[in-house]
This record gives sequence, structure tokens and C-alpha cells, in this order.
Amino acid sequence: MRVGVIGGGAWGTALAQVAAQGGEAVTLWAREPEVVTAVNGTHENPLFLAGVTLSPAIHATGDLGDLTSCDALLVVVPAQHVRTVLAGMAIGATPLVLCAKGIEAGTRLLISEVVAEVQPDAPIAVISGPTFAHEVAAGLPTAVTLACADEAIGAALGDRLALPAFRPYFSTDVIGAEIGGAVKNVLAIACGVVEGAGLGQNARAALIARGFAEMTRFGLARGARAETLAGLSGLGDLVLTCSSTSSRNFSLGVGLGQGRPAGELLADRRTVAEGAFTAPVLREAAEVAGIDMPVTEAVCALLAGADVRDVVGALLARPLSREDI
Repeated sequence: MRVGVIGGGAWGTALAQVAAQGGEAVTLWAREPEVVTAVNGTHENPLFLAGVTLSPAIHATGDLGDLTSCDALLVVVPAQHVRTVLAGMAIGATPLVLCAKGIEAGTRLLISEVVAEVQPDAPIAVISGPTFAHEVAAGLPTAVTLACADEAIGAALGDRLALPAFRPYFSTDVIGAEIGGAVKNVLAIACGVVEGAGLGQNARAALIARGFAEMTRFGLARGARAETLAGLSGLGDLVLTCSSTSSRNFSLGVGLGQGRPAGELLADRRTVAEGAFTAPVLREAAEVAGIDMPVTEAVCALLAGADVRDVVGALLARPLSREDI
């Protein structure tokens, strides 16, 4: 199975490295010409994944047309660009493995729903879970959810990508795998705020638990399965990204907790903190569905410029309620 990767950022490059193990040919599309040049010339991606020597089996290109001969495509462009990138491609029935985490602004569609609109003949799978790109590229042990409604396609993809240190666990719950990855990015910002504002470890643990309750409420309302949300792509990813400065979303939250403006923090970044774009869309979707998501609302307020002391004070002033609702 010849694999193509759409997106030459850190995560796309790490997944290309996984797919290239054993000398398997992989085509990596990158938007940045300097990434294409570096990957092909020196087998590295210093712009997004510095310090990692890449397999010579990875061939980078700036032409999406070079991916048409691939048997499966990993889609690793930022969530808000998936529609634009895929709409212009002749994909047909080639399986698309969605590796971006987010919800499309404006439509409030999950990425699988976006892809179903622009590439209706393509089978859809999702890879999601607790993954820092530099650890995956370095060959450190990693486990992910690989979700696909078609079990035969899912099994074939899992066999192609599985390594001793990269273990895909199969699920048919595409919606659940997507929602876990999207919501945890927003919650990671909130946990970063706790760190930046010096609110303590008790507060962070409480926020992770109450945030997971929000993720579960939203996920179940959208058709996800509870066991998926409690697995690698939900709770597992949440724990990782809510506790490390290697998380772009957590680092953004740290800055917000220190009182720095969101615009300044986002302008400083070469890579995308998806949670900043997902948060307002998630809040809209929750409001439409009548789902209470106070942590998400708090993140949106901070991104809009609210004072961290006022936002934290409002959360702490909420009426006490039962934990199981």
C-alpha cells in the first residue's frame, strides 16, 4: 500500500516517518518550498521537526497531483484548510485518513463530514490519540485510535501503519474519535491557563475531570460512543495535552493565564494551536444543541480578551450541582 501524506508540518512529517519504516515509499506534500527542499536534500524538516533524521524513502513534493498514484492518503493539514485542499484533488475511492483535529468554522461540521461533502466517494478513517510528533518520529512507544466504519479498510490501514512502537487500536466510531481530538484541544488551553495563572495542581486535576464531562456530554449528543471518549482519542489525548508544554494548545493557555493577549500569542506561532479556532465553533455547536460547556465558554472569553481573574472568578461562582449531570 503506497501511502501519501498531505501536510508537511510536524505531525505530517512524523506520520510519514512511521509509514516509511522498512523502506516503504511515502510521498509527502508540503506547502512550504523550503520543507520540500530539505526533506529531499538532507532528509530532515528543520522548519517543523528539527533534529530528526528522516527516512530516505520519504519523497517530498509541492504538487498535490503527485499523490494521485497513492493507495491511501493521510490528511494532516490544519482543520480549517481541509475543505480547500481536498476540494481540488482527484481522489475517487482512495481512502482518506484524517489526522487533523477540529471543527470547521461556519458550518460546525466535523472534518469527516466536511470530507464527505467534498470527496463523497472516498472511504474515511481517523487517526487520533495521545501523540506528540517529536516522540512519534523518534520511535518512542505510542498508541492511537484508528477509527473507520469499514472494518476491512481499517484493518488494512492498521496493518500498513503498525510498528512495534506505533500501535493503532481499531474502532468503528469515527465520530467519537474526532470529537475527542477536537474538544481536548480546547480543554488543553484551559489547563494551560491554570498553569499560567498559578492556580495549582488541584485546580488542573479538577479542570481535566470537569472538562472530560463536557467532552462526554457533547460527544454523546453528536452520536459518539462513551467508550471511545474514555479511550485513547478522548481521555488519553486529554491527559497528555493538558499536562505538557510540548502541547501547542497548553502553551497558548499558559500565555493567556499570564495575561498576555491572544492575538500576540497566536501571531508568534509558526504552528497552529487548533484549540483557538475550535473553541468558538464548539461553543456555537453546544449552544445550538443546548449542551452546557462552561470550560469551553471560559476559553472563548479569554481568547476574546477577557481578564483571566474575571473568567476564573465566574467559573468558581457557578452554582454547585450534582457531579453526574
